[in-house]
Amino acid sequence: MLLKTRLYLAALLVLGLARPAAAQVYTASDPLAHTFSIVARDPATGDMAVAVQSHWFSVGTAVSWGEAGVGVVATQSFVNKSFGTRGLALLKSGKTAQQALDELLATDEGRDVRQVAIVDARGNVATHTGNKCVDMAGHQKGSQFSVQANMMLTDKVWPAMAKAYEQNARLPFAERVLSALEAAQAAGGDIRGKQSAALLVVRGQATAAPWDDRLIDLRVDDSAAPLPELARLLRLTRAYDHMNAGDLAVEKNDMTRAIEEYQAAEKMFPQNLEMQYWHAISLANKQQLPAALALLKPIFRQEPNWRTLTERLPKVGLLTVSAAELQQILALK
Repeated sequence: MLLKTRLYLAALLVLGLARPAAAQVYTASDPLAHTFSIVARDPATGDMAVAVQSHWFSVGTAVSWGEAGVGVVATQSFVNKSFGTRGLALLKSGKTAQQALDELLATDEGRDVRQVAIVDARGNVATHTGNKCVDMAGHQKGSQFSVQANMMLTDKVWPAMAKAYEQNARLPFAERVLSALEAAQAAGGDIRGKQSAALLVVRGQATAAPWDDRLIDLRVDDSAAPLPELARLLRLTRAYDHMNAGDLAVEKNDMTRAIEEYQAAEKMFPQNLEMQYWHAISLANKQQLPAALALLKPIFRQEPNWRTLTERLPKVGLLTVSAAELQQILALK
């Protein structure tokens, strides 16, 4: 801990920020999130996203902030984490992205080492890169988005991010945002390497069900390849969207739709036993027992607990086969 504190103090001295305690800019408990990120609003849906990668542990817990119907904030470099919650509160009070950013920076003695970007629910964009952020550092604003980076290997990183985001408008919004991070890494990325990444997408309009207003909330806290893992998690999210739609179809006794949704999920992750299992159960409920048996047999061999679960499903109405058909299922070897 002593060594870490000395390193932090040395960094502050280099940046000319060592000051009396009364004017403290940085504390050892705050993260040094030198990183690249993107904030964006989808003009088609109004949904908003913030995504980030860094050579720092759990970067998503420090840099990325968002609230449905309000906006998204990325706060990085020598992070002032309060910019996240305070920035959103200012937006919620009716201020624009630029007004919120101006107010945050006005009272911040560490503004020269901060990098901050905000997009509000109306698509207004505001970005700040302090003149003492570590090179290479910069940002680029576009229509309803901003990309920003500091401590990069080259000054090509943020232009590459902007270009990728603009050229991938055909992609779903989250995938489009992710493409900007991938372009940053391809252009050299963080000079120190890579460790963590995060992707947050919130609704453009808040609903009466705020627990559903975070559409995507993914973090890779520690990985040798955080972006490929984040992309995998995003694909898994899409697959489980199909699983959830299949579950909803089961609730409505629409087994045809359930089969379609479970099968779509299974095609995306064919080795996932749960996806295979519920596809099989929906087939059995649709009186397609031979097809169900063919799927269940290798599942039971690989993990016997699925057989035990199958015994319990008729009691709650999730498996509607006859007693004889149930015994046929349970007898699979």
